[in-house]
Formats: sequence, C-alpha cells, structure tokens
Amino acid sequence: MPIARPAASIALDGFELRVVHLPLVSPFTTSFGTETVREAIIVRALTADGDGWGEMVTSAAPLYSSEYTQAAWDVAQRFLIPALLDCHALAPEDVAGILEPIIGHRMAKAGFELAVLDAALRSQGRPLGEYLGATVDRVPSGVSVGIQRDPAALVEVVRGYLDAGYVRIKIKIRPGRDLAETAAVRDAFGAIPLQVDANSAYTLDDVGLLAELDRFDLLLIEQPLQEDDLVDHATLAARLRTPVCLDESITSAKAARDALALGAASIINIKAGRVGGYLEAVRIHDLCRAAGVPVWCGGMLETGIGRAANAALAALPGFTLPGDVSASSRFYARDLVTEPAVLEAGHIAVPTGPGLGVEIDPVALDDFTVERAELRR
Repeated sequence: MPIARPAASIALDGFELRVVHLPLVSPFTTSFGTETVREAIIVRALTADGDGWGEMVTSAAPLYSSEYTQAAWDVAQRFLIPALLDCHALAPEDVAGILEPIIGHRMAKAGFELAVLDAALRSQGRPLGEYLGATVDRVPSGVSVGIQRDPAALVEVVRGYLDAGYVRIKIKIRPGRDLAETAAVRDAFGAIPLQVDANSAYTLDDVGLLAELDRFDLLLIEQPLQEDDLVDHATLAARLRTPVCLDESITSAKAARDALALGAASIINIKAGRVGGYLEAVRIHDLCRAAGVPVWCGGMLETGIGRAANAALAALPGFTLPGDVSASSRFYARDLVTEPAVLEAGHIAVPTGPGLGVEIDPVALDDFTVERAELRR
C-alpha cells in the first residue's frame, strides 16, 4: 500500500535542533539499564510557509542501539543538515535518498524526515494519518512495564495500568527476572493479553529457559537474542510455541524481509526511528501485510511529537496487535505539546489536524531544552 499522493515540496530556510531532558514520572528499567530522564533531540524544519517538527529517539548512551544523542547531534550538524540544505525544493519522499550516502544514523535521519514531512503536510492542510494510509481514527493502547523491585511490585504496577484501561501489557525481562515475574502477572490477572520483551538479553544457550515461557500463553516474546542473530532466532523460533517477535533486528524493509525468509520471526515490531523514518516503516508494514505477518508499533518513550506520529502509523490496516502508543502521562507529567495523548476506553486518538496534528508548547520546549543549535542557508 504505497503512499497514494506525495506531499508538497518545501523550500527550506534551515533547521533548529534542541536537546531536551524530560523527567520520567517513574524510573524505567530494562535489561540494558534504568532511565529517569528522557533525553531526545527535537528537530524544527524552518520554512517561509511555516515550520515542521520531528524527533530523534536516541538515548543518552549507546545501550539500546549504537546510536546516542551526542553522535546524532554531531552527524546532524556536520553532514545531514548540509546535505538537505543543498536542495532548493525538498519533498519528504526524497529525504531518505538524499541522506543515504551517510551510513547508519537512522534515528537522526528519521527525525529530519518527520520534520520535513510535518512542514510539507501542514502547508497542504493534510493530516499525517491520511498521508500514511490510516484506516481508523483511534488505536488500541498497550503499555510497556519496566523491571520492578520484585514480582509483587510488578503485579501492583500492572494492576494500575489495567485499571487505567490499557488493553495489553508488556513486561520487560532479563536473566533472573523472567519466569517468576511472568508467572506472577499471569496468576494475578488471568487471560489478559500479555507479552514479554527481553531487549536482546539472552543467547541460544538459554533456549530451555525461554521454552518455559510457553506455559504462560503469551502473545509473543520480543527480541530474545542479539540484534544480529537472525539465524539463532530462527533456531530458537523452531523450539518455541510462543511466537518470536523481532525489534532491534528490524532496521529496514530488507532486514524484515530477511528475517521472515529465515523464519526468525512470525511478528514484527515497527519503530519508525529505528528503521530510518515513517516512510520506511510503511514499507515494512506493506511487506508484512502482504505476507500475512502481524505488526505492531513499538515505542521509544517519545515526546508528544513522536507519539502523535506513532498514532498515525499504528492506524494503518496491518497493525493488528496493540502497540506501545500509550498516553503521555504514562511517562511524563508535562509534555512538549499543548494536547498530549490521552487514554480513552483503552485507545489513543489519531490526530486529525494538519501534519502531526499537534501544536508545540513553546514554554515547555524552552523549559526542557538543555542545548540548542540553528543552521540556516
């Protein structure tokens, strides 16, 4: 389902970049560490016809992936922005091709693509969801729950999210914090939609332990092995009844195609930042939909900018599993947008205004900014 109608071209005057630090409402612990503050880079595309906004979903340290904030900050100013400003008229669909000679840095590239896309669609009065191919006006909301002090504490945290109306629970696991936690949640809440996320914490030597998760009737186990272990994931998938879903391994449509061909996954988590942008995310969606493979929209603790874009992406027809598009209040007491995402009857509304469909809160943006740069022609 390719993009039906391209967005308008825009004349870029320049870009503004900001590093922001947003305090989390509670620490978020995964197999690779604990975050108490979300660090990200906000991208502002400056045009004579209005601005556009994007978000780089890097973290402060290269733990989830090789990308991290200061590397994105550097490559953006030294290479990505000069390449984009070389173009007098820029269409969002051309951003990936222009930046392709610069190897890697997908999260940084995705931030620029989204900012250009937002500016272009705002100039046309077109919502991002309509442009991407959304078929619903709201998406079911799941929640990602970090590793807690002990299984009992995890149960209480999950209880709060279920009471709030979240329709799917994902719990983070790591060696030594897996079977007991999963059993506690399953025992406490019965047949709720439940999945686990290992963030690459295991190896094929752990196949026996991972097979024990089969008894919990999980929706899936997410990224159990290292991101480059497609062959080992295929071996593991053949040994489990629980469907294997890949996250960190899926960096492009080609990576998704290879994983499916090898039998390394039967479900794909699509994160636009991880794959280089929302247009590549749509290509992965289209590939999986044609193959009859379920996909869902993962999250990277986005601010209201990326969260609005994720809601639009998750409204495409191939997203048949609840994703991580949760309410802003799940992570932030105060967001960067004037109307943060809210949970209503277990769903998040897809913004319908032009572009991202959300407006920036300039006071909040200034308050959370710790570094700023502006590059113009």
